[in-house]
This record gives sequence, structure tokens and C-alpha cells, in this order.
Amino acid sequence: MSTIMQASMQMGLSPEATACLRPDMTPQAAVQALLDAGVMPDAVKLLARLLPKRYAVAWLCQCARDQPLELEDKAGASLAEKWVREPTESNRRAAFEFANSGGYKSLGAWLAAAAGWSGGSLAPSAQETPVPPPEHLTACATVAAVNLMAALVAERFAARRAEFVARALSLLGTGDAAAGTSGA
Repeated sequence: MSTIMQASMQMGLSPEATACLRPDMTPQAAVQALLDAGVMPDAVKLLARLLPKRYAVAWLCQCARDQPLELEDKAGASLAEKWVREPTESNRRAAFEFANSGGYKSLGAWLAAAAGWSGGSLAPSAQETPVPPPEHLTACATVAAVNLMAALVAERFAARRAEFVARALSLLGTGDAAAGTSGA
């Protein structure tokens, strides 16, 4: 199964969106096809899944820098950015713990979750048996964070989300950026 089709299944794209995709599409062409078809929610999902995890988190951090964030949201963004700059297990774990302790109720928690769910284990740190996150979990947190950031100015939600997506399209490149969907 192609990367595009696998990503569309993992992210639960609508039948309308899936009908726009072909297995031989490049990641950038696939996302653009969804944008052209006017299925922005599905385009965001596919974009988030096709970006390498570290790129997805970096994209969120870039978008968050321009937002009027609450203190908790700034803390989550800071942890995510720390992981982007230095993708160590301790930085990933710190982001995961922050998101988990906040119950995933804030933008900051979702920003941190995108980094925290990028690898490692979701089990408590004292547990010996690791529980690796599903490959698409970073993308799910990315979608939540993008939508929450867009909603910071509710009357401009659609335009803001489109602006965020435009920032990330070039990160897909025109080749095999989707090869980076697993790992950091």
C-alpha cells in the first residue's frame, strides 16, 4: 500500500478526500489535491501525517511563536521546541509528561503532546515494559494543535488554518518526504 493511501487510512480521511488521492502522488501533490477540492480538515490531517515528526513539531512551534499564548500554552510550546532543537529521550519525556499532566485540555498540552508522542514509550517512566506510541499519534496531536491555534481568533478560523497549512506545504518537498513519517 502506498504511503499516501496508508496515511489517509490512519488519519481517517473522509471518502470525499480519499477519492481525490492516487497512490502515485507525491506528498505535496496529495495535500494540494485536498486543498483544491476544498476539504481543508482532511488536508490538515494528511499534511500532519506525511510530514516527518520533527518537521511537524517544528511547524507547530513556528506557528505558535506568532500567537498570543497563555502561560501554560507557552510552557508546552517551549517543551516542544526544546525537543525539536534537541530530540533526546529526556526532552521527549518532559513534553509527554507535561501534556499528560494537563489532561490534554490546553493548546500547550497538544503542542507538547506532538513532541511527546513522537517515539519512546507512553508508559510511566518507572514501567520497564515500553509502550510505543502508534506512528500516527504525533500527527493527531499536530492536527489538534493547529485547529486550536486557528481558533484563537474564532472569526478568522478558516483563514488562519489555511495560513498555517501554507507554511508547512514547502516542508513536504516534491519527493519522498513521507519516508520520514516514522522516527524523528
